[in-house]
Amino acid sequence: MRKRIAKVLLILAVTGIVAFAANDNTIGTWKLNAAKSKMPANPPPLKNSTVVREPSDGGVKLTLTGERTDGTQVTVNYTAKYDGTETTITQTGLRYDTISIKQVHANTLTDERKKTGGTYHATGRTVVSSGGKLMTVTIKGTNADGTEFTTTLVFDKQ
Repeated sequence: MRKRIAKVLLILAVTGIVAFAANDNTIGTWKLNAAKSKMPANPPPLKNSTVVREPSDGGVKLTLTGERTDGTQVTVNYTAKYDGTETTITQTGLRYDTISIKQVHANTLTDERKKTGGTYHATGRTVVSSGGKLMTVTIKGTNADGTEFTTTLVFDKQ
């Protein structure tokens, strides 16, 4: 009898985790709304950006392409689980190279961004609006030069 109860509890736990991870309203294609976003001048702000977020085993596969106002190209690729495990980012045009992500609920993620061997450190919060049409990413931290910053990126669902 104990084994049967243990099996049922295990199945319920696994089902709950899978259902929770599958419910992620950040999944999809998002375009930067630069007019609604607030970015510091250094590095130069993003002029445009497209983010594609695809479901991946307990997390997300992210691909970002964009351009800064000075013409610098920005690319970001990573696959991360929502368990807070640090993940290496393949990127150009960023000041950090690792990220760890946790899912708060279907509309909210939190993250920590770092530069390996550097002083850059920031935390982020991604929130999808209740209507699912806007995604706001707020990033607060300290740049490599010790300057504190706050960035707010607003994306429109495509």
